[in-house]
Amino acid sequence: MPDVLRHDQTSNRILSRLSPADFGLLERSLTGVDLPLRMELEAPNKPIEYAYFIERGFASVVANGSGDRVLEVGLIGREGMTGVALVMGTDRSPNSTFIQYAGSGQRIASADLNNTLEESATLRRSLLNFGHTFLVQTAYTAVANGRNKVETRLARWLLMAHDRTDGDELTLTHEFLAIMLGVRRPGVTVALNFLEKQGLVRAQRGAISIIDRKGLEEAANDAYGAPEAELRRLFD
Repeated sequence: MPDVLRHDQTSNRILSRLSPADFGLLERSLTGVDLPLRMELEAPNKPIEYAYFIERGFASVVANGSGDRVLEVGLIGREGMTGVALVMGTDRSPNSTFIQYAGSGQRIASADLNNTLEESATLRRSLLNFGHTFLVQTAYTAVANGRNKVETRLARWLLMAHDRTDGDELTLTHEFLAIMLGVRRPGVTVALNFLEKQGLVRAQRGAISIIDRKGLEEAANDAYGAPEAELRRLFD
C-alpha cells in the first residue's frame, strides 16, 4: 500500500471530494493502513489517537451499556471518517469504534488533524458536514430501534452494510448481527427467515447474500433512506 496518496486514487468519499488544496493539507499527514477485523479504532472515554478515512470495509460505533450489553449506533465506511469527536473539538467519546468488516484506509494522528483544521476553514467545514450526516444516521438508528420490528431493522442494517462493501455477499454470523441489533440470536434467525422467504436475501452459514436490493429497501420502510439522502446532498 503506497504511503503517498493521490487525490484521484482514494475511494474514500470525503477525501475524493476535497479541493486539491485541502486534500494536500491532509495528505502530508496521511498514512495507508490495513484495517483487520475487530481492530479497535477508539476506546470509550480515552483520548483518540488517530482518525481513519476508511477506503474498504467498515467500522461499527457501539454504545456500551451496563454489564456486557452493547448496541451499535452507527456504521462508518468509505463514505466517511472515524474520530468525529476530534472535528467537534473534543478528544474522546463514550462510545467504542472497531472494524467489523476488514479492509484498509488512511489514518492521521489526532494532533496532525487538529493542526490541519486550524489551517483551513473549508476543510473543517467539509469534515463537519460529515459529522452532521453521521449524527443524522445515529438519530435514525435510535428511531429504528424504538419503533421498528426486528426484520425492518435488519433490512436497514443489511442495506447500510451493502452500501459500504463491493459485491452482494456479506460475511456475517447470526450471533454478530444479534449483538449489533441488540436482540437475541433467535430474533435474528426469525427476521432472516422472513426476509429470505420474501426472496430478498439468501442466508448461508456465516454469510448473507443480497438478492433483491429494491425489495430490501421496501422492507426497511422509512428506516432507510433519509441519512443516505443527506450524505448525497452534501458529498455528491
